Amino acid sequence: MKKVSVVDFPEEITESGVKIYGETSLDNNMAVLSQYLHNGFFDTADTEETEEIRNDILIAIRDYFDSLDIEDGEKKFDFEKGVADDWAMSPFFSDFFKVPFPDPKPYNFTFIDLFAGMGGFRLAMQAQGGKCVFSSEWNKYAQKTYFANFGEVPFGDITKQSTKRFIPKSFDILCAGFPCQPFSIAGVSKKNSLGRETGFKDKTQGTLFFDVADIISRHRPKAFYLENVKNLTSHDKGNTFKVIRETLEELNYSIHYKVMDGQTYVPQHRERIMIVGFNKDIFHGEEKFEFPEQHEATRCVKEILEPNIDSKYTLSDKLWTYLQNYAEKHREKGNGFGYGLVDLNGIARTLSARYYKDGSEILIPQGKGKNPRRLSPRECARLMGYPDSYKLSQVSDVQAYRQCGNSVIVPLITAVSEQIIKTINGYE
Repeated sequence: MKKVSVVDFPEEITESGVKIYGETSLDNNMAVLSQYLHNGFFDTADTEETEEIRNDILIAIRDYFDSLDIEDGEKKFDFEKGVADDWAMSPFFSDFFKVPFPDPKPYNFTFIDLFAGMGGFRLAMQAQGGKCVFSSEWNKYAQKTYFANFGEVPFGDITKQSTKRFIPKSFDILCAGFPCQPFSIAGVSKKNSLGRETGFKDKTQGTLFFDVADIISRHRPKAFYLENVKNLTSHDKGNTFKVIRETLEELNYSIHYKVMDGQTYVPQHRERIMIVGFNKDIFHGEEKFEFPEQHEATRCVKEILEPNIDSKYTLSDKLWTYLQNYAEKHREKGNGFGYGLVDLNGIARTLSARYYKDGSEILIPQGKGKNPRRLSPRECARLMGYPDSYKLSQVSDVQAYRQCGNSVIVPLITAVSEQIIKTINGYE
């Protein structure tokens, strides 16, 4: 069957070696298409790549129409003018726009969402009137969840130039919940002994933070907002955080950081470090930024529980016996390892990405004579501060548990985001 032609597409890429336009893999085609539909042409920093990116977009559109099996002549689109407003009205692209959390219209600022996960940062920034102009997340299951809620598929591996080249030339805020990794200082020490200068590219090469710093260095946003585990400050005897702070300061940003506990906003003890920076070229180190105040928990676990829960979340006799024996064994050794049976009027332990395995850190009592149960994925999402309108059903329970355990506390990120925007607006 002949397919619809949007415009004249580039030649097919074949094993015989016709010209390859760009470096975009098939896995990134939906990212290219979805983010083009929402944002228009990619206004990239490297103007030499403009034609390659245009052809990447064309290939993504062609492959999408091929997947729909559309007959020739049924529908044609004007490539140059068909972004967002025209194409949002098309039934072919309805999945990209009929989502629970669309971009705000009008929007007040732009941001990019790195290591995006479920999109907790995106929810927080959109609540302040921000528009996401680029997102990246390597996990294919998290990409599915992100698409279901925002209508965009995040790009994949942010360490590759083929991904970075789609980042817009300018945007206001960079958001990233990057992983904690050690830095090797051997090469730095050698350069010091030779009397040669070292910069962030030497100190952080080979880590994911390097890519965050690289993007900040290239694009110079007004501000950035990073989140990480509490022990980032003590990791590798303090060297990891020292390198991070020195790198960000070397890039001419003023740094504000604080360990904050999610229990201020949700019934969960979850401490994370918040790192906020402002561009000294713009703010000259004179910004008036303060983190939101912390207070003791005001919500309890029973508030997030579903009234009718499937019996599949109740622990089997075998697993419950194992957890009790495991806890007893460690008690005898003087260790604190074991399951966490929740006080329904209190708060939960920290939800982890391994929760899907046995749910041991947060178990819900179900009364005498009945084994405790895990939280459902929806309850986990509530524990992280996601609204019930947030879609989770695109992936299995296992993947939903992993995504929630790796996520941020949405209302905490939202509160800090509000302070960032107030600071920017107050200065300007």
